[in-house]
Amino acid sequence: MGVCDAIRQNAPVGKPIAMSAPHLPKVAGIDPMVPVSTHTAAPTEAVPAAPVAFIQDRLAGWVSDLTTLHELTERLAGTSTLDSALDELLTAGAALVGAGRGLLVLEPADGRGPSRTVGLGLARADLGHIETVPRSATSYGRFLDGLPDTDGPLASPDILGDSGLDPRCREVAARLGYAASYAQPLATETAGRLGAAVWLYDEPAEPLERQCHLVGVYARYASEHVARLLELERARADAAVVAEELLPSRLPRVPGVRLAARRRAAPSGGGDWYDALPLPDDALGLAVGSVGGSGPAALAAMGRLRAGLRAYAVMEGEDPVAVLSDLELLLRLTEPASAATALYAYCEPDRRTIVFAGAGHTPPLVTGERRTEFVETTLSAPLGMLSCWEAPSVEFTPRAGETVLFYTDALLRRTGDTRDRAFARLHSAAAGVPKVLRQDPGAVADHVLQTLLSDGANGNDGAEDVALLAARFD
Repeated sequence: MGVCDAIRQNAPVGKPIAMSAPHLPKVAGIDPMVPVSTHTAAPTEAVPAAPVAFIQDRLAGWVSDLTTLHELTERLAGTSTLDSALDELLTAGAALVGAGRGLLVLEPADGRGPSRTVGLGLARADLGHIETVPRSATSYGRFLDGLPDTDGPLASPDILGDSGLDPRCREVAARLGYAASYAQPLATETAGRLGAAVWLYDEPAEPLERQCHLVGVYARYASEHVARLLELERARADAAVVAEELLPSRLPRVPGVRLAARRRAAPSGGGDWYDALPLPDDALGLAVGSVGGSGPAALAAMGRLRAGLRAYAVMEGEDPVAVLSDLELLLRLTEPASAATALYAYCEPDRRTIVFAGAGHTPPLVTGERRTEFVETTLSAPLGMLSCWEAPSVEFTPRAGETVLFYTDALLRRTGDTRDRAFARLHSAAAGVPKVLRQDPGAVADHVLQTLLSDGANGNDGAEDVALLAARFD
């Protein structure tokens, strides 16, 4: 039984009495003072029924539209980076309006950036051609500049035939082979204007009213999502700047040794760090460490720990055990709920000797033309894990031309392998450094990082900070 049949079956027959009263109760949206007809209602059989097929088609269309919007918004919600969200927004919008190409310009109104221009079906050179059109003549430029009458979408159904457009606009359209466009502003109530998306048609065309409605609904949701990712990217950029400021601005130059450092920052900001400081008698203090957690708290703890280690290294740098013991006390006083790993090495480059101690940290790796091996260390607990930390130091003598690598645990974890397998991969990467690169500690560090982390297929790439400090002894 159809919808209309059900309505017809339950309809009153004959003259209604109560429902034809001259005054109706006051209901929201209904004015009771409007006079009501007292004529007898015609029999229901005389009223033509609405076509069942028409109603079913309308309902099916609505369900299809809702399903499409749900699928597209779910896909958009699955994006976790700003670039991937912009690509998904542009692609989904093109599908909704039936266009084959397009571009999206991200330019937040607050001027804090970041700014992006991404294309769909357009090469970088094509985007460059479009950018040669005067900004005020483009639909996205009118949105971004806040010109009058730019609160809603703008359609240009026939660019080549519209004599009112800027000649350069028609010239570029003819060169790139598009004949119509539909532009949608991207904005939120809190963030204001974020940017604009423009979809391009190969032939003169204009989206249907239904398509305009769907892309408008989708754009409102997408703008909120983009605004959230925009703030997240800004926070990550700020954290990266803070982390870089907490690390050495440049490495010291000490006769007999050359240094290089690399750091791969995590998006959320982590607590992995390195340090190198000159000490009396041409000695050198080298350190790497990691503080648990991520975000501003980890960065703050990292800064305090590194500053403390520098002070202790100046006071008693010849004794790495004493340096880490003092660092343990500092951690207990300033970060009672945290744990950290650290390795500190006291180097005398003229004698080519290294004395180091580690607190739950991975062992250094020495590599050269004749050997690549991990330096044997004693077992020790991380700082903050025991009531009193202490572990014996280890003395090591690298050969001339060898490079010693100090690294944080995340270098192993980001490989995605088991610990034994990760150590084996690190050993293989260091042993495989080409001979021509072994003279430069920076090239050695770059080769190791690229070999272990470049594929990104393990799913852990970028999840944690990585710090790597390389020291090549002459």
